[in-house]
Amino acid sequence: MNKSDSERIESVLEDLGMESTPEPGEADFILLNTCSVRQSAEDRVYGQVKNFRALKKNNSKLIIGVTGCMVGRDKKKQFLKKMPNVDLYFTIDDLPQLPRMIHGLNSEIGKIDIDKDYLKILPKYNNNFQAFVTIETGCDKFCSYCVVPHARGAVRHRPVADIMDEIRQLAKNDCLEITLLGQTVNNFKAKDPKNFSKANPFKDHFAALLWEVNQIPGIERINWTAPHPNHMTDEVIEALKLPHQVNYIHLPVQSGNNDILKKMNRSYTAKDYLEVIKKIKKARPGIAIGTDIIVGFPSETVEQFNDTVKLYKEVEFDISYTAIYSSRSGTAAAKAYRDDVPRDEKKRRWYELGELMEKITFEKNQKYKDREVSVLVECYKEGRCYGRSNEMKLCEFGTPGDLTGRRISVIIESPQTWILLGKICKKDE
Repeated sequence: MNKSDSERIESVLEDLGMESTPEPGEADFILLNTCSVRQSAEDRVYGQVKNFRALKKNNSKLIIGVTGCMVGRDKKKQFLKKMPNVDLYFTIDDLPQLPRMIHGLNSEIGKIDIDKDYLKILPKYNNNFQAFVTIETGCDKFCSYCVVPHARGAVRHRPVADIMDEIRQLAKNDCLEITLLGQTVNNFKAKDPKNFSKANPFKDHFAALLWEVNQIPGIERINWTAPHPNHMTDEVIEALKLPHQVNYIHLPVQSGNNDILKKMNRSYTAKDYLEVIKKIKKARPGIAIGTDIIVGFPSETVEQFNDTVKLYKEVEFDISYTAIYSSRSGTAAAKAYRDDVPRDEKKRRWYELGELMEKITFEKNQKYKDREVSVLVECYKEGRCYGRSNEMKLCEFGTPGDLTGRRISVIIESPQTWILLGKICKKDE
């Protein structure tokens, strides 16, 4: 989501006649788009601002700004007090006001009129063959450890018409893959359901949106993140069978213990989660599954952590983004629970899950040996192409030329833990 927001920021700055530079010392404007998921992310912002402050000695017109989730949750401007040299400090919702704010500090940079809703600002996409498309922002779940509802506010859903217009334009510009974004993406509620086709077979709004996107010529791969287990309805699971859906789903579980899940305010049990996984695997056999897990949540015992290990083994995830619990000010967990699991024990659990993940992932990847997979090439370097399969597995293969942006059939010769090594199929040579 932050990457997508950054693409919108870049679009606004380009409309102001500005161009990017990789060198901070050459910049007239530096904007930090922040994340607040972990304390370490916010700590890095303070360090960056301090480093950039020194650049003002050589450029008195340099403007330093901070936006994103860190600002969104800083209602009393306590964080801002630690960054006295920051010139602009605004939430991402206020992005349409950025031209006016910059002009107020540097009259040489002109103002432009922008729609009041920042989600109507078209991003400067990272490339022409892949794109993030935000369908909602904000969250109403209030998981006890999470700052997102405090940072981004209540959930807001984009109109179907706006989403479809953006994707159709992407398709016209040769985009092959889109990733739909939302804090609880599968809880999408259309403001304008009348814009769904009469031929659409789904009543669930998210499943209906997936069906609509599947009808757009040129869009060959559709991904989405991050869904919530409670909104994996039978229709959303059925939509996994749609022809352009990638063969991958990322479904956060966070813990395998019911008591910890309750303290996290996740509103489901381990059994509920496993039942959803069972339905997903039945609907789409062989689908790759990723997840998010937090270790060391307050009061989590070794036995409770072992429930997470048990669940992990039962699901056999292809990948897990495992985080060590970080107390976030303002969240329910920070107010209600003492962060009492020792740091060393948290790290031990993190390593244990990491080792289990590598073992399972390597074993699962062996099924790709000698198989043909479709790879969307993302980059080319020194005679090698790199991209991801429909299962979102990183693949590498040799080629005489740059094939970036193309879908290529690849025979996997050597499946590793985190990369599948192969050769290009003769039909695509």
